Amino acid sequence: MADKKALIVWGGWNGHEPEQVAGIFKEALERSGFSTEVSDTLDAFLDVEKLKSLDLIVPIWTMGKISNDQLKPLLEAVRSGVGIGGCHGGMCDSFREATEYQFMTGGQWVAHPGNDGVEYTVKITQPDHFIMQTSPAEFGVKSEQYYMHVDPAVQVLATTRFPTADGPHVKNGEFDMPVVWTKYYGEGRVFYCSLGHVANVVAQPEVLEICTRGLQWAAHAENPA
Repeated sequence: MADKKALIVWGGWNGHEPEQVAGIFKEALERSGFSTEVSDTLDAFLDVEKLKSLDLIVPIWTMGKISNDQLKPLLEAVRSGVGIGGCHGGMCDSFREATEYQFMTGGQWVAHPGNDGVEYTVKITQPDHFIMQTSPAEFGVKSEQYYMHVDPAVQVLATTRFPTADGPHVKNGEFDMPVVWTKYYGEGRVFYCSLGHVANVVAQPEVLEICTRGLQWAAHAENPA
């Protein structure tokens, strides 16, 4: 496989340890044959032609604000075929006022009942998909359990059962919430995993394997060197 090019952009709320997560993803991608560039400014999105030369963009930026000058090139690049992928609040709790960004990513965080330290199970629903082929059928996580508003067009690859912790959702009964999904935005492949509250959760072997393969898939790199 020829080198794939990835841009990792980290920042925003420090509670999600974005710099450390960026380092984990950088190492994982480089092991998979990618060349990587890491930036800590959203101005990394300003040059649309540079973005279009990439294979993959990895946003790791919780909350914050993005200007139209920064957002429009990102959207254009993904629509043109550049992959985008990420995890937890670094991708789907970013730029809460930027609804077109949410349209692209396929979901938005709205709650995590019980906060951090909730023990829950992730179940793989599409074991034959490239991203999930090396994952166990289910595995446990102790972290935040993300309650998401999700685009009905996504392809769900893994779920978790709610309710686990108490909250205003409990009376609605049991239901399965997407944890991992893929979709398209224009020609661009989109990958998301809601796991990854802090670096040690991203580094959990089951989580890192899903994220690495998800980023490979988004970049059309299903057969890494």
